Amino acid sequence: MIGTDEIQNLLTSGGTVVGTDGDKIGKVSQVFLDDQTGNPEWVTVTTGLFGTAESFIPLTQGSVRGDEIVVPYDKAKVKGAPRVEDSNGHLSETEEAELYRYYGLDYTTDYETAGTGYDDTATSTYDVTDTAGLDSTTTTGVASDLNQHGTVGHDTSGPTTDNAMTRSEERLHVGTERVATGRARLRKYIVTEQQTVTVPVTHEEVRLEREPITDANVGDALSGPAISEEEHEVILTEERPVVAKETVPVERVRLDTDVVTETETVTENVRKEEIELDTDADTRRGTTGL
Repeated sequence: MIGTDEIQNLLTSGGTVVGTDGDKIGKVSQVFLDDQTGNPEWVTVTTGLFGTAESFIPLTQGSVRGDEIVVPYDKAKVKGAPRVEDSNGHLSETEEAELYRYYGLDYTTDYETAGTGYDDTATSTYDVTDTAGLDSTTTTGVASDLNQHGTVGHDTSGPTTDNAMTRSEERLHVGTERVATGRARLRKYIVTEQQTVTVPVTHEEVRLEREPITDANVGDALSGPAISEEEHEVILTEERPVVAKETVPVERVRLDTDVVTETETVTENVRKEEIELDTDADTRRGTTGL
């Protein structure tokens, strides 16, 4: 059972009602108390887009978690609850019975278990405490807000600003940036390889020539002793390959870059806000283009 102290703290801090799945159902608007026990029995939230109607939620199975009231229902269930005219700040026995049937609760058993002191013949009435902390002689917070700002309805998620909400969306802007992707360098190293070159070479060989004595050479033949021992020597020569090396420049090598243009497809998620019209079944209004 949620206590009155917890309810008072929620009303002061502007609490919200959430389902057990954590989804927000709405902001606490009013809390109805049992006339006999003073225990909180019902909470109302505004779920319509223009704040023209409130949905009742039973607190018999609710609990407080921080600045939230956790109830075992989702937003769709609460939005579909029967509409109740609470202008007198009380619920009739017929109205509360209808609400209990809608939420699948046993009307008589739940009230006896909760200690409300009601039986089948009792007329169930509840005092109302609204979120603005106003008494029965003060204009409600919603009506005062309408008179002050001239707006239609009021904000349930925060202070009322004007009669419209701003819808925003994310736009994708794609640009480019230049980043280093790698390095390229020139490195010179020595490779040894064999080369074979054919070079013509010459050498001298001895050839024996004999010539007869003639009038032309008889004088040379008789110029020496008549008979003697002699030696005549001839030096033979030959060519041999000589290898010499020289270093000569053959080419210049440098690094350069080319700019290549290509296309890439970028995929990214963007968010945008959508605004939907949430109306009650019995609400009448003109058609407005959104």
